[in-house]
Amino acid sequence: MTIQPTGAGHIAPVTVDAPEPGAVTVVIPTFNEAANVRELLRRVAASVPARLPCEVVFVDDSTDDTPTVIADAARDCAFPVSVIHRDTPDGGLGGAVIEGMKAATSPWIVVMDADLQHPPDLIPGLVATGEEQHADLVVASRYLPGGSRAGLAGGYRVAVSRGATRLAKGLFPRALRGISDPMSGFFAIRRETVTGAVTAEALKPLGYKILLELAVRRRPRQVAEVPFVFQDRFAGESKSTAKEGLRFLRHLVELRTASPLARMVAFGAIGLTGFVPNLAALYGLTGAGLHYLPAELLANQLGVAWNFLLIEVLLFRDRRHHRHWADRAGRFALLANADLVLRIPLIALFVGQFHMTVLPATTLALLTTFVLRFAGTEALVYLPRRTRGARTGRNPR
Repeated sequence: MTIQPTGAGHIAPVTVDAPEPGAVTVVIPTFNEAANVRELLRRVAASVPARLPCEVVFVDDSTDDTPTVIADAARDCAFPVSVIHRDTPDGGLGGAVIEGMKAATSPWIVVMDADLQHPPDLIPGLVATGEEQHADLVVASRYLPGGSRAGLAGGYRVAVSRGATRLAKGLFPRALRGISDPMSGFFAIRRETVTGAVTAEALKPLGYKILLELAVRRRPRQVAEVPFVFQDRFAGESKSTAKEGLRFLRHLVELRTASPLARMVAFGAIGLTGFVPNLAALYGLTGAGLHYLPAELLANQLGVAWNFLLIEVLLFRDRRHHRHWADRAGRFALLANADLVLRIPLIALFVGQFHMTVLPATTLALLTTFVLRFAGTEALVYLPRRTRGARTGRNPR
């Protein structure tokens, strides 16, 4: 057996006598799970019958010897086992799952954790349910009759899991219809359902809730569920942290604001929060003796900075790489202040030419400048620069 060194995104095959491309590819993301790997592969081998060809793809972000342990344990496996070691864990656990899906060769992909809280003996049942019900996605659910979240340690984790589930289903009632456990990390999906998305990089995972990403962005036509009992962790420590919780909330915002209309609504909501620092600064500056006109100007800049930070973090996080942050900040500030300059002439136009009273004219001017500012922010701050080749229709040299 030989193991080839790997870099980010490259598969290091563990050489075994590989059968024809299997009926199921089991994708397992790992981060320092060396103590679980041998038992996991043993249980997979014991659970998957010979009539269901199987391959296992580990996607590893570990800083310990997990890849070496996988390679050693794979010697005793009758099915192909491969390791993708990523030098940079882009997208967290969700990004690791996407890498595994790219490497899959089977009609079905089963995603599961390496800590044995997801029982491997359910793998054949997930695939069988998908075939019998002609489903594109089969979710292992803790909330169906016969299922249990017993392996969740402590009331805090139970409460967090329950709250996250309710929040996700409340935000995406249509996309998650028929999925009782959108926080589950244990599911089977037809490879054809995700092939185009992973090659076109249409999926944008952030953190560990990859099922939510797939259900919302891919909208599988038919969904099925099977109950499962969430087990105790076999070895090691949970990777669930407060940081992962924040990433989950940010992921919800990104999914919910994927459409232009939803982004515009969120843009407006963020803009409303800017009144708080604006008014607080105005109160402090005028209280310190500054004339109200320069105080208004300075306070408005604090509100602009507040809005920019929230928009950067919550709304356009995945578009920030197109420009340097200082370029983005300058353009955003210019647009926000242009809003003030444009609003007064618009009010005068509505009152003088269209004979509107001041209040509705002001309201209409606010709405008009808001829409223009949102469109300008998207087009001038967060969309990629157009190259000369793109403008002229020729390929850039």
